[in-house]
Amino acid sequence: MKMKRLLAVFSLWCTAVMMWAAPAGEHDDAETAAPLRLAVAGVTHGHLWEVVRRIPWGVFEVVGVWEQDEVYLRQNALRGKVADDCFYQDLETMLDACRPEAVVAYGSISDHMRVVEACAPRGIHVMVEKPLATTVRQAQRMAALAKRYGIMVLTNYETSWYASNHQVKGLLDNGMLGSVRRINVYDGHQGPFEIGCDKAFTDWLTDPVKNGGGAVIDFGCYGANLATWLLHGEHPVSVQAVLQQHKPEKYPLVDDDATILVRYPHTTVQIMASWCWPMNRKDMYVYGDRGYVYQRNATELEMHVADKKTALQAPPLTVPYDDSFRYLRAAVRGEIAVLPTDLASIENNVVVVEILNAAIKSSKTGKAVKMRDER
Repeated sequence: MKMKRLLAVFSLWCTAVMMWAAPAGEHDDAETAAPLRLAVAGVTHGHLWEVVRRIPWGVFEVVGVWEQDEVYLRQNALRGKVADDCFYQDLETMLDACRPEAVVAYGSISDHMRVVEACAPRGIHVMVEKPLATTVRQAQRMAALAKRYGIMVLTNYETSWYASNHQVKGLLDNGMLGSVRRINVYDGHQGPFEIGCDKAFTDWLTDPVKNGGGAVIDFGCYGANLATWLLHGEHPVSVQAVLQQHKPEKYPLVDDDATILVRYPHTTVQIMASWCWPMNRKDMYVYGDRGYVYQRNATELEMHVADKKTALQAPPLTVPYDDSFRYLRAAVRGEIAVLPTDLASIENNVVVVEILNAAIKSSKTGKAVKMRDER
């Protein structure tokens, strides 16, 4: 009977999901809303292709580009797609001349604070590539600036737009798995050099100051972000971690493999972030006291309840919750509210940085770090 009741609840929930989830094409909203006036701060991040690919959609118009390195300012993926007079070597000059509604940061993680410091007094919203910051002090400074000047500082993760992750959240919130006992998150790839990241990217990605660390920062942030979201913003009790260098000849200054154990009052989260996986992966197991779900990739899941395995195909997310730039435009225009518990929120991402910094500290001392000491 319990199994029948659970399946009935699951069936009702799936029906509700299908009502709000509808396929979203790449260009389906391009003609119905004015493009967001967008500026790009930094061009050395390997994810810059996200901007380039979306330019034809009409969701935003790139009105300014800033890059402090003269070589990369002249040679980057936005050249030929953005007018030549939109490129600037001085950030403040670009902001004042181009007057964007929002800025997206595509430089080193350590540059994020500089971008927010320039944008906040001008009332310009900011979206940075994950993670928010390299240190807790930087994260707290950005949060304070956002609050003082009334802007949003959002953090973009690839996994925020995985329909499968949102279905996992729905299963938890609807009680299908019971109380969460354990979350295991796996993220990473063979390594930035191994997969062919360019020099502009790897020069800072493998720098302990500009990136804040290696795999622990680059991929550990995904698990910390998802766990904070799935647990409704709950703060962890402690963090313990082991960071290793399996390939010191390639990554002499930073870790290339990280295992982070995050303890909550009623849940254990294990984050396995690595530049040493033999494949690309962004998957997750979530275990409750009634069952568990395996989020295999962006769209596929397996749910196990009462010894019954069910393969699930997550329905596409609805606009504007299906894409970072649609989301940004809707948030800036006031069409949606960014809640403190949301994946992109400043509140979530300050906690992410606290977890990552505690992991680095724990690896150095060999001891668990109590999280109240990080706040």
